[in-house]
Amino acid sequence: MSTAVGRRQTDALCMCAAMRELLLLVLAASAASSRSHSNWCELGCECRGDLRLAVCSRAFFTELPGRVPSATELLDLSHNRIAVIPERSFDKNRKLRVLLLQNNNISVVQDGAFSQLEFLQKLDLSWNRISTLSKGFSVGLAFLRELQLAHNSLSSLDSGSFMHLDSLQKLNLSSNGVHTIQTRSFASMSGLRHLHLDGNRLTSLKSGIFSMLRSLELLNLAGNSINETQVGVFKPLTSMTLLSLANNRLTSIYFKTFLSIHTYSTHILLEGNPWNCDCDLQRVFRKLRSVQRLFLDDYYNLTCGEPAMLRNYRLSQVDAELCIAETVTVLIITVTVVITVLAAMLMGERKRKRKKGRKHWTQQGQLSDESDF
Repeated sequence: MSTAVGRRQTDALCMCAAMRELLLLVLAASAASSRSHSNWCELGCECRGDLRLAVCSRAFFTELPGRVPSATELLDLSHNRIAVIPERSFDKNRKLRVLLLQNNNISVVQDGAFSQLEFLQKLDLSWNRISTLSKGFSVGLAFLRELQLAHNSLSSLDSGSFMHLDSLQKLNLSSNGVHTIQTRSFASMSGLRHLHLDGNRLTSLKSGIFSMLRSLELLNLAGNSINETQVGVFKPLTSMTLLSLANNRLTSIYFKTFLSIHTYSTHILLEGNPWNCDCDLQRVFRKLRSVQRLFLDDYYNLTCGEPAMLRNYRLSQVDAELCIAETVTVLIITVTVVITVLAAMLMGERKRKRKKGRKHWTQQGQLSDESDF
């Protein structure tokens, strides 16, 4: 009996020893994994191989990190101090699908910087200092779907800025200093659905700048200085459902400018413009509101900038009186002119009669003098 008990105690001790040995092996493997992790991930980054992501945000990098796992699909480099994106910067990370570079000091993106990123779908370069986009900027980004460039220093867009972005669906250029858009700037982006140009310095919209954007659904032009739109500028936008021209400097619009939009339904925002409230404007808005496919969502918030007597009045409050007032004014002017003409004719007739009377009496006097002889 004692022998059996001893054997059980011995077996238990052996099992405990085996478990301790197994635990030590697990700890050793974990330590080895940790050492391996530190070897292939840049100091300051957190790399998760199982999730295929590398987070290097707020790490005070002044240049791109050199050690990022080649299998990474999401690389977050936001909120650093990176100033330059060199050519072929991501040769070792060709599987990237999302690249976040917002809130850095980037002022230079060299030609071909993203040329190896054939799987990239989202690129965020917002809140940087980029002032120009070279023709080589978009090389290799044929499958990019979303490009964020808001809050940079771009002043103009030309035909080479986005020439390789064939699959782009969303482009955000908000809050730059864009004042010039060349005719074929968006020519390669026939699949673009969302275009944000709000908060820039545009003053006019010329026909042709949106000529290839047949898939565009949202066009945000709010917060510019637009005071002129050519009649056919929106005609190519056959898919547009939302157009914002709020907070610009429009004083008047042409009916045909919006009538040329041939979509099933388009919502238009026009609030915050200094409208010149006259009878012509009232006629335009009356006709626009009668078009069933057009929706002036903020019509009841539109306010007058001119004339001074109507400033800050809502257009909806005075539109019914605008043409009445103009008609009354025209009638007053017409009546005044008619009265003036009639008065002039009457005075002329009186003068003619007086003259005729004097002539008659003069002739009578001459005849009387002749009879005396």
